[in-house]
Amino acid sequence: MKIVVAALIKKDNKYLIAKRAYDKEENLGKWEFPGGKVEKGEDEFTAIEREMQEEFEIKVKAVKYLTSSNFDTGKKIYLIKLYECQYLSGDFKLNAHSEYVYVEKNKLLDYDLAPADIEFAKYVKNFC
Repeated sequence: MKIVVAALIKKDNKYLIAKRAYDKEENLGKWEFPGGKVEKGEDEFTAIEREMQEEFEIKVKAVKYLTSSNFDTGKKIYLIKLYECQYLSGDFKLNAHSEYVYVEKNKLLDYDLAPADIEFAKYVKNFC
């Protein structure tokens, strides 16, 4: 099982999601709470902070673990963990996504989310 981390970043009572520009065909163009794989020897807090730097060139601080979701590709099972993150600094640059938006929690499910992110959107809607 591969561990993946995702960031929940809130601004003005809205939540960051981004549209995948590079991915396997089944997820290309899907919206997600951005993040990525935890590298060997890396803790999850460091991983999400690194991923936000790589994907958007922004600095965030991972604050706390919120929830998780499993995703089975048929070849691998991923455990995806959502972390509340605080934006610290930087101007967004799209290195792995084609777009990003901040969305009200009640409208997250209106977007074409990647399968694992649907569970996160439901969590945010009900608990954040």
